[in-house]
Amino acid sequence: MKIIMLGAPGAGKGTQAGILSRKLGIPTISTGNILRAAVKAGTPVGLEAKSYMDGGKLVPDGVIIGILAEALAGPDCAKGYILDGVPRTIPQAQAMEEQGIEIDAVLDLDVPDETIIRRMSGRRVCPVCGASYHIVNAPPKEEGVCDQCGGQLTVRADDAPQTVLDRLRTYHEQTEPLLAFYEARGKLRTVKDQPTIEANTAEILRTLGI
Repeated sequence: MKIIMLGAPGAGKGTQAGILSRKLGIPTISTGNILRAAVKAGTPVGLEAKSYMDGGKLVPDGVIIGILAEALAGPDCAKGYILDGVPRTIPQAQAMEEQGIEIDAVLDLDVPDETIIRRMSGRRVCPVCGASYHIVNAPPKEEGVCDQCGGQLTVRADDAPQTVLDRLRTYHEQTEPLLAFYEARGKLRTVKDQPTIEANTAEILRTLGI
C-alpha cells in the first residue's frame, strides 16, 4: 500500500506510521526525521531547514519534494511506502501528482488541539542518540535520563509551548486544506483519536480494511 499520514503535529503520525510499517512490511518516509538528521549533521540543507523548524514554520517545497523524490526512488519503496510529514500543502500535493507519485489512501489522524498541546508539553528527546520519550505515556526508567545511552533528556525547540501553538496555527492554515483535496479524490480516511496507541492502531487497520 501507498499511504499518506495526515494530522496536526503531535497527533501520533510518526508512532502509527512505524507500527504500520512493521505490520505491512513497507518503509516509512518521514521528512521530519530526514530533516532533523540533516540539521544534526550540519549539512547546507539542514542549516537552511533549522531556522524554519525551530520557529514552527514549514520548510520550503523545493527542499521537501527533492528529499521525497530521492527517497521514493529507492528499491525499498518498490512495494509501497508510508509518507509521514509530506505533503504539507496543496502545492506539494499537486507537485507529487505531477511527478506521478501514487497514493492508495490518506489517513487523517483527527486529534483535538487541546490534546495535542497536552501531549507535546510532555515530550522529551535524547540529544545524543535521538530516542524519544513522554513523561506520562512513555517515560524513561530514570527521570530525565535516556534508557538507551544515559544522555540527559531535553525538550525539543519545536515542542516549546509557544512554538506548539505556532505549529498548530500553521497546520490549520496550510495543511488542513489537504483534507478536502484528498476527499475530492476519494482517498481520505478519517481516524478519530482513541484512548491508547493500540486502540488507534486497531482503528487505522479497520479503516484500511486490513
